[in-house]
Amino acid sequence: MNLLAQNSLSSERQRARTFMQSGDLDNAVLVLTKANETDKNDMGIQKDLALAYYYQKSYTKALESIKPVIASPDCDPAAYQLAGNIYKAQENYSAAEKNYKDGLKDFPKSGPLYNDYGELLEIMKNPTGAIQHWEKGIQVAPSYGGNYYNAAVYYYKQQDDKVWAIIYGEIYANMESLNPKANSIKKMVLDAYKQKLFISNNLKADAANQKNAFAKAVLETFAKQSGISAQGITPESLAMIRTRFILDWNTSYAKEFPFKLFDYHQQLMKDGLFDSYNQWMFGPVDNQANFEKWVQAHKEEYDKFTAFHTSRVFKMPVNQAYSLK
Repeated sequence: MNLLAQNSLSSERQRARTFMQSGDLDNAVLVLTKANETDKNDMGIQKDLALAYYYQKSYTKALESIKPVIASPDCDPAAYQLAGNIYKAQENYSAAEKNYKDGLKDFPKSGPLYNDYGELLEIMKNPTGAIQHWEKGIQVAPSYGGNYYNAAVYYYKQQDDKVWAIIYGEIYANMESLNPKANSIKKMVLDAYKQKLFISNNLKADAANQKNAFAKAVLETFAKQSGISAQGITPESLAMIRTRFILDWNTSYAKEFPFKLFDYHQQLMKDGLFDSYNQWMFGPVDNQANFEKWVQAHKEEYDKFTAFHTSRVFKMPVNQAYSLK
């Protein structure tokens, strides 16, 4: 295909995407269908057409469009994701499961595919299989946020979990701070501190019964601060508890368990921003009026934190997924 024709197809794809964004799916399908007739080997057009049909709820046509993409050498994880969504919309769960298995064979380090497969297994009433896939996704693709979200929610529902809902939830809140789900996960983390972690009368005994070495170390370190929790769990008391936690953690466990989230806490402490961070994390979901008063009283400090926080991207590195060890 000559360069002029390629530029024309690129222009048609952009026009179709503009139609999709405005909700005009009929025109998106029309433009992409015409473009597909010009070059039936353009997998990008096929994928966009499948997406337009999916939004249109024309699932049979969507499958017809996405299947050649999956069969082509140009396939990517997003194509398997789209195919999975189409199968799920049809409630064809066996086909969706086969699709995700095939996708993970081709892309064994795709965080989104592990996430979506886990969500399918949850729909299929297989929560054990779901959390195994979310955990695997965290291990092989630690910079993808979706698996942290789903794993945090899963663990929050488990009666005996006192660690992972808190850890994974806070990681997600940092990785996806602009996502609308971030506030709900912050509320869940705050509730986990109140209802799961510090509700215990003996965190030392809980730690002794914990088989996972990282979780055991976290519980042992929090146990030293359990007295402060008697004052109630608020953004202010959590700032005190978590400050002492980091100081103790760095003394006892930081070398054995290097962990980006705790390193970030330490950095904020050194910069005098940790109180602001704890307000950002817990203040609005605890008491909006009190949060606004705190910010007014600490405006310079909070503005400095906000500038710092929005100037960086929080990502977890490889080799820090401890829940499977």
